[in-house]
Amino acid sequence: MSKRKASQLTETQASNLAAISRLMRESEAVHPARHQPNSESLHAMRRAVAHYQKCQWKEAAIAAAEAADHDERCAMAFHMLGLALVNLNELHQAFTMYERALALDPTDPDLYLNIGTAAWDLGLHEGACQAFRAYIQMKPDCHKGYNNLAACLRDQGKTDEAIALLKDTLALMPGEAMLWNTLGTVMGELSDFDNALTFYREAARLAPEMARVHHNIGHALSHVGPLDEAIRNYDKALELCDNDGEMAETLHARGLCLAAIGRLKEAWPQYEHRLNPRCSQKVFFSINAPQWKGEDLSGKKLLFTGEQGLGDEIMFSSLVPDLIERVGPEGKVLIACDHRLVPLMRRSFPEAHVDAEGHTRHNGTPVRVVSWAEGALQADYFTPMAVPLKYLRNDIKDFPAERAYLKPDPARVRFWQDRLAALGPGPYVGICWRSMLMTTQRRKYYSALDMWRPVLELTAPKFINLQYGDCRDEIEHVRQKHGVVVHTFEDLDLKNNLDDNAALCAALDLVISAATAAVALAAATGTESWILTPGRVWPQLGTDRYPWYPRTRVLMPEQFGDWEGLLKTAARELDSFCR
Repeated sequence: MSKRKASQLTETQASNLAAISRLMRESEAVHPARHQPNSESLHAMRRAVAHYQKCQWKEAAIAAAEAADHDERCAMAFHMLGLALVNLNELHQAFTMYERALALDPTDPDLYLNIGTAAWDLGLHEGACQAFRAYIQMKPDCHKGYNNLAACLRDQGKTDEAIALLKDTLALMPGEAMLWNTLGTVMGELSDFDNALTFYREAARLAPEMARVHHNIGHALSHVGPLDEAIRNYDKALELCDNDGEMAETLHARGLCLAAIGRLKEAWPQYEHRLNPRCSQKVFFSINAPQWKGEDLSGKKLLFTGEQGLGDEIMFSSLVPDLIERVGPEGKVLIACDHRLVPLMRRSFPEAHVDAEGHTRHNGTPVRVVSWAEGALQADYFTPMAVPLKYLRNDIKDFPAERAYLKPDPARVRFWQDRLAALGPGPYVGICWRSMLMTTQRRKYYSALDMWRPVLELTAPKFINLQYGDCRDEIEHVRQKHGVVVHTFEDLDLKNNLDDNAALCAALDLVISAATAAVALAAATGTESWILTPGRVWPQLGTDRYPWYPRTRVLMPEQFGDWEGLLKTAARELDSFCR
């Protein structure tokens, strides 16, 4: 565990404080390039600095605001206010304060670095890149601007630009560990974990006390193994952490790694750090009820609400039958889920009350809103969907082996069976090859449909499109290039009509898919499902399947990301299935 005290500044916070202190010294010395604040403003700024130094963010923000009130031309007051607001997780307000400061003092390079970082955190990538480039122009000998610009380019999917920038900068600054670390992250997003590990280890050699690089080594090893070594690196990162957010993210990552090897009782409490307000993956909840922490639920109303993506909501809904049993006949489970799942969930869990969750954002952070949970539906407790894992699924034996828990409309299942039969003899095999959310970080987990040629060239099965979103060009491309047909039912909206989508899945003989909501839906209805992954993934929980569902298997390559080899394996397995 980290040795950092709660009142101790991180390296970044200390650097920001030093920059503000420098500006104050220049102001007090009547620096010709600086506006000289009045005495009341300087007095308030000294208090703001003192509070900031003690990590008293609210008090620092109040004092900085007083400094700005005393002198509206005091750029460093707005700058300090922005820094304090960042630590209070008020990013939009912090960004506005940085803009005020920049308008008053466009010659302060640290302002460009901080406003760029705030813009980056808010997802304003173009503005962030512009600010980082301005910082580089003003401080060309400092690695921070190059590093942040490269990382921002990486997050935009501009990996070639990021690599070129980092290599050019490393030629000038080979001793900067942060640059090697960021180059490793870019290679990791390209699934080149061998080179990523090489660069991370060079960063660790240069800066053995840098917690983040040990975290990143653990992250890379969690993809390619060995997993016990990954955990050791996460442990090293935790020893060195000087940042609450970094500690939360490392604990979260370590929890996923523990889950991947089946150490579930240890995994779930650490996995819960995803909800830590300092974690980059955090979600907030606007719900008028306390969070459930394992209390007796007999006779209680428990609100079970989404927290992640659609596929996760489907997967974690496997917990609902257990929760219905826990509340008993006098209690009630209230399910707040994606609006597209409401009809299917109502049929599947008639004892529960099911309605749609709302979505908004606060300072760039997703917020789940459940406005209907009031009056007769006022919950005694609420729980994010994955939290009950630590009470209900501490061993692989706790997963019901044969429980298909989502129940499509039987009449619609028969309808789709007839539609499939009209295509000719089966077996009927649904396919889905990618997620709709294709960020730089997620791209490595999916393949292009064109790579499925070994599977699609099999003549026995009829292939049914389960890929939601507009994929007509991809399907037409494989038809023209390889002469293979993937049948699409144009009258079914796979993305929005999930109830009918589930009925189609239940009518199929098999689904083969990347790890998407499409295969989660099929598997939860009980359809045999093969999940294609680029390497071992945590929902396997140390097995060769997804234990959340009754009839699944995971197909993965020997080397992470070898989609060509994996799809050849899938073709051989499907050929055997059809015989």
